Amino acid sequence: MKRPSPYAPHDSLAAPSHARPEPWRLGLGMVVLLVAGYGIMSTYWALVQALAGAQAPAVISDAENGSSPIGLILLLISFGALGLGLALSVQQVHKRSFLGLFGPLDLAWAQFKTVLLPVAGLTFFVAILPSPGDTPTLQTNLPFGYWLVLLPLSLFALAVQIVTEELLFRGYLQQHLSALTNDPRIWIGVPSALFALGHYAPAEAGANAVPLAIWAGLFGLAMADLTARSGTLGPAIAVHFVNNALAILFVSFKGDLSGLALFTLPSAMDDVAPVRAALPVDLLMLLVTWLAARVALRR
Repeated sequence: MKRPSPYAPHDSLAAPSHARPEPWRLGLGMVVLLVAGYGIMSTYWALVQALAGAQAPAVISDAENGSSPIGLILLLISFGALGLGLALSVQQVHKRSFLGLFGPLDLAWAQFKTVLLPVAGLTFFVAILPSPGDTPTLQTNLPFGYWLVLLPLSLFALAVQIVTEELLFRGYLQQHLSALTNDPRIWIGVPSALFALGHYAPAEAGANAVPLAIWAGLFGLAMADLTARSGTLGPAIAVHFVNNALAILFVSFKGDLSGLALFTLPSAMDDVAPVRAALPVDLLMLLVTWLAARVALRR
């Protein structure tokens, strides 16, 4: 007897994309997404500059590297421009519901909650465990009271960034590529490779740019697998949220993207030795959280 495919739930999730599977729609959809998204983003940054007035150069500079709280919040929220471009593309080019990219909303929300708590608990438990060998001393980045006041807005901005990325890579690209081919190596592999490419940042990460991009690609594969097994974006959003919350809101590398962190490490993203030493631990943590999410979904 043939075993059912573990990715059978993805068939239901991707069904709306199969209604209009013409390859030209995906190509045109990407053009509309990028043109509209970057057009909206340009308008967003023009509005930020107008509201900032004389402080605009400093605000934009901080937003470019996320080194201040307001700068990083503005940067994270700017991802929403691509989300709006994606909504236009899905509705006008593919003639389908934008919210349908999530899967059934009630199921997506239920799976999000099912995965969020165990993954968050496991992640933060491991984070506070004593590490073998020399442990870097954390440096206070924001006063706790100020960090706590900012937390609701920080969580909102983080959610905008995470949900946009999941809608684009595990929602739009994964679903519409599956309408072109039944081979999961393509409809999972291509979006994950593009996700890795989107995280290739030699200007910020220096010699660490390639290893960090590879890690992002493996993260993309894990999130794509969870999406295909669950039939919604809920589990991937939950794991992505926990991962980014730890790295952006709690403990960040010094410098770029550290504006909202409660603590920072003494090293920067382009410091080779400490980053390379941390990568095996991060890979193991990715494996553990991916497995924890799968176990949680089976309960």
